[in-house]
Amino acid sequence: MTANKKKIFITETLSQPGRAVLNARDDIETIEFPNLISARDFEALLIEHAPVHGVALGATRFGEPEIEAAKDMKVVTRIGVGYDAVDVPALSRRGIPLLVVGIANSPSVAEQALFMMLTLAKRAVELHALVKDGKWATRLGKLPYDLYGKTVLIIGFGRIGTRTAKRCLAMEMNVLVYDPYKTPAEIKAAGYEPVTDLDAALPTADFVSIHCPKTPETIAMFDATRLKRMKPTAYLVNTARGGIVNEAALYDALASGQLAGAGLDVFEQEPPPAGHSLFELPNVIIAPHVAGVTVEAVDRMSEQTARNILSVLDGEPIRQNVINQEVLG
Repeated sequence: MTANKKKIFITETLSQPGRAVLNARDDIETIEFPNLISARDFEALLIEHAPVHGVALGATRFGEPEIEAAKDMKVVTRIGVGYDAVDVPALSRRGIPLLVVGIANSPSVAEQALFMMLTLAKRAVELHALVKDGKWATRLGKLPYDLYGKTVLIIGFGRIGTRTAKRCLAMEMNVLVYDPYKTPAEIKAAGYEPVTDLDAALPTADFVSIHCPKTPETIAMFDATRLKRMKPTAYLVNTARGGIVNEAALYDALASGQLAGAGLDVFEQEPPPAGHSLFELPNVIIAPHVAGVTVEAVDRMSEQTARNILSVLDGEPIRQNVINQEVLG
């Protein structure tokens, strides 16, 4: 590596559009690492190649030990929008910005949320099995439901929540929005009905779709008490983060008929353990945390990640994608 080159670690999951952006620069050297590398191995790799100036992270954790190992870290990026595996205060103490991909994957997650609502309401899994198993004559005992005219409660009105609300409105649903960080005026201006009391709104909803970040305030937001406030005919969809819904309480609600069904793209432990209790329930649909990683979204996120890295190294960070704004001065 020549003296003026910047060394960037990129995970194997960074797709071709992102790599092309970095490879087009003569002053950038890229080093690939596995997405699921252990903390110890990742630290060793950083030490081996130090100084390292930037990193594009998938699922790998990043904090104080990694900063020390890199020696001259200038920018940390996530190929996504979640950053619960990154020690943001540690970065901020060193003046290192953390950037995410903004809106790059939000249409994909919003589509997955709507897909899960439709799959549950239309009883797609059950009806598919009914035909395959030769039980056609029993089809009228498993009638599907419409989204039309139903009430959906959107939890979180950020990049993804706003898009999910728009798609639900197109299905002619009544859209309620709960977000304590948005003013009722903002939500009304967007064309939706704001709610300020989550517990009061839950009994009115036919669908609840979660789109808030995982924070100390939102961990176990949907516990046994809150789930009991929902209608027994209601469906819960979580495409945000595992841990926002208490899985043991959700199992009890679903198994007892207290809740009609659930769609989960995320889990408290990922991957969830074999034989997880929720796997056995017929009114649950599950996915392996892929709502935001469609073919198109991966390309968009990878390209944005590369541009995020270069923006910081070039002294012009893309401010709207920086999580720890305080480091920008």
